[in-house]
Amino acid sequence: MTTKPRAKKFRIRRSPAAAEARETGTAAAPQGAAAAAVQPHARPVPQSTAAAADAAAGNRTGGAPLSGMVSSARETSMETDIEAIRREGLTGRQLRLARRMAQKHNLTPTSDFEAVRMLRERGIDPFARANMLELVVPQNKTQPAGTPPAPGSVQLPQTVPAGKTTLPSTELSPAERRAREIQEIQRDIARRRRRKLSLLGARLAFFVLLPTLAAGFYFNSVATPMYSSKSEFLVLKADSAGGGVGGLLSGTQFATSQDSIAVQSYLMSKEAMLRLDREAGFKAHFTQEWLDPIQRLESDPTNEEAYATYSRNVKIGYDPTEGVVRMEVSAAAPDAAAEFSRKLISYAQEKVNSLSQQKRADQMSEAEAALDEAEAQRRAAQQRLVVLQQQGSVLDPEGVVAALRQQISTFEIQLEEKRLELAALEDNARPNRAKVSGAEADIRRLETVIASLNNRMVDASAGENSLANLRIQIQMAQADLATRDLMLQSALQQVETTRLEANRQVRYLTTAVEPVPSDEPSYPRKFENTVLAFLIFSGIYLMCSLTASILREQVSS
Repeated sequence: MTTKPRAKKFRIRRSPAAAEARETGTAAAPQGAAAAAVQPHARPVPQSTAAAADAAAGNRTGGAPLSGMVSSARETSMETDIEAIRREGLTGRQLRLARRMAQKHNLTPTSDFEAVRMLRERGIDPFARANMLELVVPQNKTQPAGTPPAPGSVQLPQTVPAGKTTLPSTELSPAERRAREIQEIQRDIARRRRRKLSLLGARLAFFVLLPTLAAGFYFNSVATPMYSSKSEFLVLKADSAGGGVGGLLSGTQFATSQDSIAVQSYLMSKEAMLRLDREAGFKAHFTQEWLDPIQRLESDPTNEEAYATYSRNVKIGYDPTEGVVRMEVSAAAPDAAAEFSRKLISYAQEKVNSLSQQKRADQMSEAEAALDEAEAQRRAAQQRLVVLQQQGSVLDPEGVVAALRQQISTFEIQLEEKRLELAALEDNARPNRAKVSGAEADIRRLETVIASLNNRMVDASAGENSLANLRIQIQMAQADLATRDLMLQSALQQVETTRLEANRQVRYLTTAVEPVPSDEPSYPRKFENTVLAFLIFSGIYLMCSLTASILREQVSS
């Protein structure tokens, strides 16, 4: 923002002759104008004040003081006009233009405000654009430049005493000084910006462009072309007729996802690399002299160095959505890449077969162990039943107890019949003693037999070795034997089911895409690798720059 420059203000001292001329309304003599002394940085005063100052100056110089002087109406109107012009707030530039315009029209104003008043009295607008443009044209075109003005010509008040050579002022206004300082600050900012841009360009060239050029030169001129062989294979299982979650997932890729992941891990292991080296000469292929130094292995490399090269040139990925294992093998020769790929596929197939055999063996071993345990438990239950039967010397304790009860019931019926027969004989007046005695004897015998049978029943139902206790133990043993028979039958059925399921869950590897030797090299990808190197170096430089800026800010804060 630039402020408007301030105009210099002058206070003009006039001689008594100039005061008299001002009273009569005539123009001051040229000698009086030339003799006027100008004091810079002084505020203009009204005409009456100037006249009083001149009178005081006349008293100081010895002249007779003026008394009874009264300002005329014209002076009063002039002072009023000048005060109105001063209140307009004209700039120093406008006042200077008015003074030059008055000089052009041969007017002799005593101040810049009076010049504006005199021009306006003549109907001239000193601030019109056309009038300002006329000031650019010199008034006396025949007078050469640098010629002093003719004697008697009207001159403007000077800021230096007359008679001295006027030189351009070295002092600057505040606006000009501020503008110059702003220009210097802008030039300094531009200079520092150019220096920083040049330093930034140098750093980018050293840390980003040069490494990118080196990487591009390597990929385009030094790197050995590598041929890749791509293949795809799947790990499948036989269809299973079983129900449950296993039956639902048997036809999807989730049924063999674990086997596919296991095969992928095996092919990316050091074990597969060592086997490939033994059977196909992996190390020997990558130690050939014509390979570039970065991809070539040293003579007699260690397993770790060979495995790093193996991991860089063998890429295996498993797609869980499709259940496909994709493999890409790179080598310096297309035939070698295809041979390595075929060898790795054969290793994967052997691994799948071993996993299937192990899984089937685990399932069958568990089922057979359950069957052996069921058979042993049934045999033990059967032996316990035989021992209990031998302890009671009977094969069927329940049958013995039932026979005793039946005999007791039969003898009790016969006893009742004999008692009825005896009662019938005794009802006669003269009973037959022989028949009565026979009936009584039969009753006694039947009671003895029934008592004996009851004793046997009591003996069979009391004690640990009684027939009742033995019968209960035999019943429990028989129930245990029946349970063991059911368990044995279930174990046999489980063994048969497991055998069928194991046969159906056989894993096998099928190759969807066979490896084929490539006609053109697949690596290195020159343009892509160069762009990637540029992005990597740019990212590293950006991270380092941000880290340094943050640390610098933390230290300076």
